[in-house]
Amino acid sequence: MNCASVNVETDCNQSAIAVAPWRIGVDVGGTFTDLVLADGGGTFFTFKAPTNLMNPTLGVLAAVGLAANGLGISIQTLLGHCRVFVHGTTIATNTVLERTGAVVGLLTTEGFRDALEIRRGFREDPWDHRTPFPEPLVPRHLRLPVRERMDKSGSPIRTPDPESIARALDTFRREGVTSIAICLLNSYRNDSHERICAELIRKSWPEVWLSVSADIAPVLGEYERTSTTVLNAYLSPRVVPYLLQLERDLRAHGLPYPLLLIQSNGGAASLEQLGRRAVMLALSGPAAGASALRTVAEMARRDNLLLMEIGGTSCDVTLMNGGEISMVDSLSIGDYHLTLPSVNIHSISGGGGTIARVDAGGLLSVGPHGAGARPGPACYGLGGEDPTITDAHLVLGRMRAGSFVDGLITLDPGLARAAIEARIAAPLGVDAIPAAAGIIRLLEQNLQHAIERVSVECGHDPRRFTLVAGGGAGGLHAVSVARALGCPVVYVPRLAGVFCAFGMCSTDVREVFLETWLKLLGRESTDALEREFSRLISTAKTRLATSGFSPLNMRFERSFDMRYVGQQWLLQVPADSCCVRSVRADFEARHQRQFGHYQPDGQIEIVHLRLVGIVRLPPVRRPDLPLTQIAPVPYELRSVYLDSASGFRMMPVYNADDMHPGQKVSGPALVEERNTTILIGSGDRLEIDCSDNFLIHIAKAAE
Repeated sequence: MNCASVNVETDCNQSAIAVAPWRIGVDVGGTFTDLVLADGGGTFFTFKAPTNLMNPTLGVLAAVGLAANGLGISIQTLLGHCRVFVHGTTIATNTVLERTGAVVGLLTTEGFRDALEIRRGFREDPWDHRTPFPEPLVPRHLRLPVRERMDKSGSPIRTPDPESIARALDTFRREGVTSIAICLLNSYRNDSHERICAELIRKSWPEVWLSVSADIAPVLGEYERTSTTVLNAYLSPRVVPYLLQLERDLRAHGLPYPLLLIQSNGGAASLEQLGRRAVMLALSGPAAGASALRTVAEMARRDNLLLMEIGGTSCDVTLMNGGEISMVDSLSIGDYHLTLPSVNIHSISGGGGTIARVDAGGLLSVGPHGAGARPGPACYGLGGEDPTITDAHLVLGRMRAGSFVDGLITLDPGLARAAIEARIAAPLGVDAIPAAAGIIRLLEQNLQHAIERVSVECGHDPRRFTLVAGGGAGGLHAVSVARALGCPVVYVPRLAGVFCAFGMCSTDVREVFLETWLKLLGRESTDALEREFSRLISTAKTRLATSGFSPLNMRFERSFDMRYVGQQWLLQVPADSCCVRSVRADFEARHQRQFGHYQPDGQIEIVHLRLVGIVRLPPVRRPDLPLTQIAPVPYELRSVYLDSASGFRMMPVYNADDMHPGQKVSGPALVEERNTTILIGSGDRLEIDCSDNFLIHIAKAAE
């Protein structure tokens, strides 16, 4: 956007001047829709609107309206000066979990219609042999065979039989199918048979939604490819119309550029690029935390980070090691398998609205159910009777009673205490205070285990990492969890309460390109690998250029997916060089770290060549701010429950809006930011760095 910078006076409580052009990130959560506007001068403006679960578009437009009103301008002016509008949503995830997707029909190679139901046999809990897998998203009578065959090297044996396709389509029409998935054997080596089927379907049934595995997941593994393609077919009719309508509404209100969407890999892409690959939005929203983490790494000048992002319903954990975000090639949503590049996010039920219960055996548990936006925690006064994490903090004095988020919610400690007494304290035979403390302690144990899942279990020592607290509830738990993990430092960004929306303002555009290789390391020359990567780069440049990006702003990251011959699991190894010796050394080092051993003379197989095309948008970051030596002044003293050893303590409470870079606070203390609260323990020391964020030095880490 080549418009001149425009100064817009604001009459909102974030008194500042917004300088155009700006970027906007919108994250639709289960409770609130967060909007962050990053202007041309590096200043951030934040807004929250209630999420409309029935029609998320209304929540997004409401947030846009709040932002325009807060800046004292029209919606047309706000959107007209927006250079990048990035959106993240949980609609894809919720569609799978709630089983509200399309009626899907599956066309597959004759003899393989049950691959989707047979699965792989792996279980999240290897000791649980009784819990059944969920029903397949496509029942057997809608998994129909095509008479065709392609051999393992991609050579056609039998072309698709049109009559078998026609019979399947007749059945699909009778059964009310609205979306079709095509997944034929060995199409990852040669997709010509899938293209024949797709062309026949488009001619005879042009209005049906169509997902072709060669477009969605051209990877080795019949079940993984089928499951991913079926999920794409299941999601597309629900997700794509919503996004198309949202883009139309935004464009009608003045947005001059296409809507960008956060993918599971943490990068953004246009709706035009993702229209046929809605499954790429499976982790849209939470994956934006990876972009925010990269920005935090620059501001904190640290590149070993553990992100604990706690919102209203869940806690999402992500690891950055040496500046590299942990990624995976597969994930599971509701026990349905997806094979696609994703940020490695481990999620647990652990948000402010997570419900605590006492079961029939007298055991206290936290989650997995949440109170949602309505009725929400008991303290909201909207009819909720179940005690939540928010209620526990309120009873312990860690949160301030009264109105929040511009009057959208009100916290009533009397209602919180009544819910905990009735549902937790009475069944356990204790007072409300130890009951509330027990809820928090149990949650923080769960948070600790979640972080160990992505660190210790993957060969990383948490004591080398800085714990980053994101989300509205992250600051209340970060110090305690860091102490248990041994993390020496906690970092809380000013925008922690809108962390994912903040990340969307600084995200890159990312496209992943995959080529199946299936050859032993050493049998192919370096030149052959370089030629194949050159071809992938050419394809990537063409794809990115269609979205309007200049080749001058593109960069590419190469890697191999590798394994020992006969091994099930793949390791991703950067392909900075295609030299066989250096690739082997890198693979062996990563295998040693991940599994504790490697085979010095083992045969190594390259399964995939992977290329990530990246368009790096200019970073959004204000210049370093001057430091002050003036001591901050608390606005009140409050009786707050610190821990079981200290009980209630009178501690100072600071208003974060009155605190500036260079100021320091010793614990115990509370710091109240507009969208989050930070609890500092005894002996801990908080300082505000030159990026205007909160750095907490932990007094003593657990041994």
